[in-house]
Amino acid sequence: MTQFPHRHADGADVLTALTKAAQERILVLDGAMGTMIQRYKFSEADFRGERFAHWSHDLKGNNDLLILTRPDVVEAIHLEYFEAGSDMVETNTFSSTSIAQADYGMEELAYELNYEGARLAKNAARTAEAKDGRRRFVAGAFGPTNRTASISPDVNNPGFRAITFDQLREAYAEEARGLIDGGADVMLVETIFDTLNAKAALVAIEEVFEERKVRLPVMISGTITDLSGRTLSGQTPEAFWYSVRHARPFSIGLNCALGAKEMRGHIAAIAKVADTFVCAYPNAGLPNEFGLYDESPEAMAAMVGEFATAGLVNIVGGCCGSTPDHIAAIARAVKGVKPRAIPAIETKLRLSGLEAFEFAA
Repeated sequence: MTQFPHRHADGADVLTALTKAAQERILVLDGAMGTMIQRYKFSEADFRGERFAHWSHDLKGNNDLLILTRPDVVEAIHLEYFEAGSDMVETNTFSSTSIAQADYGMEELAYELNYEGARLAKNAARTAEAKDGRRRFVAGAFGPTNRTASISPDVNNPGFRAITFDQLREAYAEEARGLIDGGADVMLVETIFDTLNAKAALVAIEEVFEERKVRLPVMISGTITDLSGRTLSGQTPEAFWYSVRHARPFSIGLNCALGAKEMRGHIAAIAKVADTFVCAYPNAGLPNEFGLYDESPEAMAAMVGEFATAGLVNIVGGCCGSTPDHIAAIARAVKGVKPRAIPAIETKLRLSGLEAFEFAA
């Protein structure tokens, strides 16, 4: 039986170090993992490796599986981002829940994928730290899954749900166990298009913190899906923040779907109301007609750099289409720029539905 020794990070130490760093300068996340993997032009055989050579499902496109079949490549990509200027990289576990892995018949691999994903990223962090002495961090990435708890996938049956809250919670708990046991420093719930999915992840993380007797910083990042300015489940950025503020996250922010130009107004809205650090990692522009991202590192860095000089952000990075070149340019653009000051928000009753509501006494 495979052994997975627990490598729990010291949560108090991580929080202290991250908070100090974020107060002193704008922190830099990594860029896209999928974009980098595409450069290798892996075949079906590459995804399978020896271990899964006779697996019953097609496996090409299961990028998370490369944690097990091509760990050298995954770790090398993490290291490239660290060397480009990232303070923190995300584990390659965006689709490492049993729910998402069910598409490949690999539900039972969920814990192992997350454990090994965290371990590989920590290896890269240690390598980078040994080269220049600067501390690096690993964020355990929780993707939204390919199911939604709030929206019916059947237009003819709006009351139908393809997943329950508890099913999501159980899958996210398994993911959290793997990421925590593998040594991740931070829990990052990202690309949130359905706030109820995110709440299932946050409940699961809290339960596993209690179970493992460890507490790590939690970062939350939503996705404004289009120019409507709302998440897929219909919330404005402010309403989204009020919905998850109870989790007391280390940071709140946005990623994916939009380029920096389109994201700016939404990040500004969150920066105005959030009494915690703000994180933004947009795509490298909008996709072209072939689904590819054309925005240059210089162009993206100029816009993300303006987020910084405008006092909107504490943490920046890149999502789809971004590369180590983009991250290096962003790191240069924000170097020496004063991070956003966390505002003192007056205590009031604030509620959220699709829009935010503030009770005026």
